[in-house]
Amino acid sequence: MKLFQIEEPDGSPVDPNAAGAAIGINAGGPLAEVAVSVGGNGVVLADREGFERVLSVPVTTVVAPEWQELFEGARIRAERALGRPVTHAVVVVASLLDNDVENRLRGAAGEAGLEVLRFLARSEVPAGSAPALAAALLAEELAPRPEPDS
Repeated sequence: MKLFQIEEPDGSPVDPNAAGAAIGINAGGPLAEVAVSVGGNGVVLADREGFERVLSVPVTTVVAPEWQELFEGARIRAERALGRPVTHAVVVVASLLDNDVENRLRGAAGEAGLEVLRFLARSEVPAGSAPALAAALLAEELAPRPEPDS
């Protein structure tokens, strides 16, 4: 019997501290949508059959637990669809946020394991663009890049 080892393409293990994927979340309506972009090509993600989860968007005046639940659901949906960790997001909201609300939402996202790269008001999404896809494209652009080995 022969044993073999599967390695990453460069032969080194994956860094567990490396940033995961960045997603776009449209929280500008009654139900959230989650999307990802790779190479400028975005796709809205859906839950697998049997694992469907409704991502209801709370009002921005609601305290953190409801928002944390939304962010956790979005992260889980993306991780299941992508098969890899998700750590960053761009979030579309119905309207511009004041600093207090933005800080509370960032805290809720942090508790859910997501770092918010940027909040976008729905009015900031380019005309004719799907908000979740626009957020995913921006998330891909703003996501931290792995540092090259020296």
